[in-house]
Amino acid sequence: MIAEKRPAGFWPLALFFAAFVLFLYGPMLVIVVLSFQGPEGGLTFPLRGVSLHWFYKLAEGLGVVDIGAALQRSLGLGLVVMAITVVFSVLAGLAFRKKLRGGNLLFFVVVASLIMPSIIVSLGIGLEFRLMDTALKFLFGAWGMDDTLANFGTSLGLYTSALGAHLTWTLPFGLLIMFAIFNRFNPAYEEAARDLGATPWQGFAHVVLPLIAPSVVGIGMFGFTLSWDEIARTSQAIGDVNTLPLELQGLTSTVTTPSIYALGTVTMVVSFAVMGLTVGLARLLEKRKKAAP
Repeated sequence: MIAEKRPAGFWPLALFFAAFVLFLYGPMLVIVVLSFQGPEGGLTFPLRGVSLHWFYKLAEGLGVVDIGAALQRSLGLGLVVMAITVVFSVLAGLAFRKKLRGGNLLFFVVVASLIMPSIIVSLGIGLEFRLMDTALKFLFGAWGMDDTLANFGTSLGLYTSALGAHLTWTLPFGLLIMFAIFNRFNPAYEEAARDLGATPWQGFAHVVLPLIAPSVVGIGMFGFTLSWDEIARTSQAIGDVNTLPLELQGLTSTVTTPSIYALGTVTMVVSFAVMGLTVGLARLLEKRKKAAP
């Protein structure tokens, strides 16, 4: 069998693609490799031994930073953002299937946060909640709620301002994905369900949702991973605590051992684990959809 001759531009494009992949994933590979150094290891090559020493050091804590608590905060916030993103994206996608009065304006308002610089969004949300604090303190004082006023700190927090900041990032992506899903969706399935006597809720639960389920799982993955890695939108809107990415950013200027690489490897493993579970679940749902009569 005669091998097909490669066109003249194949090898330059192949080399460019290989360089791009190396540029994209090379830093992650370097961090993973350096995190497995021995006790005498440093922040640069060459490696000085191979061990899990710096992962043990990470488990013991990095100075005054509670890595375990920061990890729990990021996981909790990511899961809440994922759930809200999935629910509101699906509801918005269903709503936009019909012609809405002011729908175009609403769409541009939703996606506007993707255009604004992330730090500006974070500053705006932080300022909004500080103004809310001032208003709440005034109301507590006016209503004679002295104990509440004395114990009140700020409304800035993980599941208030930080949650809102993350949703300004994840919801537009979820809505855009739902638009793409429903643009390919065949409404004949819903019409057949209605002809068989199904209610709108039954049509959604037993026809629409099973068909779009793999894509909805993908939206959930986007919501979690975007929240898990977010720094700029969180920085000015989280209040007195930090998520894991913020702690990691702060540690880059104080930690001078490979334990910082061990932390980077752990966060990377969590991200890939979430993506792997998502892909597996999406494939399982896709197989069930094809096997359905």
